[in-house]
Amino acid sequence: MQMFLKPEVSYLEKLLDESCKAVSSTVPPGFPLDAKMAASLQQLRHRAETRVRGLSIPTKRDEEWRFTNLSSIMKLGFQAAPPVDLDVLNMAPFILPEVADSRLVFINGVFAPQLSSVTGIANQAFVGNLGQLPLEYQKRVYNYLAKQPGSEEVFTSLNTAGLTDAAVVWLPKNKMVEKPIHLLFIATQAGVPILTQGRCLVVAESNSSAEIVEHWVTGEIVCPEALTSHAYLMNTVTEIWVEENAEIHHSRVQRDAGAAFHIGKTAIAQAKNSRYTCNAIHLGGRLSRHNLEVAQMGEGTETNLYGLALVGNEQETDTHSTITLNHPNGMTDQLYKCIVDDKAHSVFNGKIYVSQTAQLTNAAQLNRNLLLSSGGRVDTKPQLEIIADNVQCSHGATVSQLNDDEVFYLQSRGLSEEASRNLLIDAFAAEIINKLPLPSLQHILKQCVACKV
Repeated sequence: MQMFLKPEVSYLEKLLDESCKAVSSTVPPGFPLDAKMAASLQQLRHRAETRVRGLSIPTKRDEEWRFTNLSSIMKLGFQAAPPVDLDVLNMAPFILPEVADSRLVFINGVFAPQLSSVTGIANQAFVGNLGQLPLEYQKRVYNYLAKQPGSEEVFTSLNTAGLTDAAVVWLPKNKMVEKPIHLLFIATQAGVPILTQGRCLVVAESNSSAEIVEHWVTGEIVCPEALTSHAYLMNTVTEIWVEENAEIHHSRVQRDAGAAFHIGKTAIAQAKNSRYTCNAIHLGGRLSRHNLEVAQMGEGTETNLYGLALVGNEQETDTHSTITLNHPNGMTDQLYKCIVDDKAHSVFNGKIYVSQTAQLTNAAQLNRNLLLSSGGRVDTKPQLEIIADNVQCSHGATVSQLNDDEVFYLQSRGLSEEASRNLLIDAFAAEIINKLPLPSLQHILKQCVACKV
């Protein structure tokens, strides 16, 4: 009897097959892997592959995806990324002067040592790929890799099934890295739609700190507004472990090509008295989704989540965040902004869960949306689930247009209507962009905002 699979199941199996094609029998660039580590990596991939074969592509029938339609992805037959000629790749637009000597570069998920430089942070922390891990870290890496809550989600499992390499930042105990660390992931384009997967692992041991800039871009077309670009699917996973009294300031910037699809996961585990800040900027891609998941693993944690999305034409952007508080004296502050123009669509679903044991929690969540056209759409769903009784929590959402009185006031000061509107939009976005640690990157993104509006 012939069996017919649902389209969501059969399509995921095709993606899995292409993902597994990218798994090479050779080790990642760098030092030879310890035999035990190589075996563990193979087991990790095998478990993830088995898990994926029991799943399917999410549809709008799934509660977590009911505002976002992935049917446009299923119309394309993505293939494993082909080898790239690095000699013809123009790196100039992506070199940020502040981090020119603290940069890792990955091309279609593959480490490019000849384009990377970490001399500015030598002997301060390990910054490299899996193949360069010192033996002491190889023995411990599988206590962290693919161990975050939520690692069994379908796209996360797909990434793990095709895992060949990863950007690794490992901060030893009591080490403070002053210079920001730039993790640059470049997706190239081909004549056919390609599947690209990137992976990051950050381990901040106790009393350590660092600033990390995670940067996803396209190598062919600098401006993400170019709708004539070729389609590709970028599936990314970043795992961050912030141990006791450690601090990570994390910036995540997504500027994929106009025809690209970007599915991203950022999972954070915070130990006692740790501090984590995320600045997430979403500008490119035909459809982008960011799953941001924070798990509190000890008391006294501080979590700050800031985000900005700017979408136009028929772009779709979706941010789903979950903060789970299970211990007392936790503090979290979240502000997510979105600017929606033309026929674009923005989705925000932020969840904060405060358990009975998380007394004296202080949590605030706000989603602000600026709607610039009548054809745009905003779906927002801030959520608080509180079981503890001694907490201070608030949440809210707004959807508004530019204030006519503010536009008129600026015009009365001599500005044109267009200049007045642009100034207000720039100010709305600058609150988030100015939180980035690199002035050069701030300048680039502000130019993008000015160009799009």
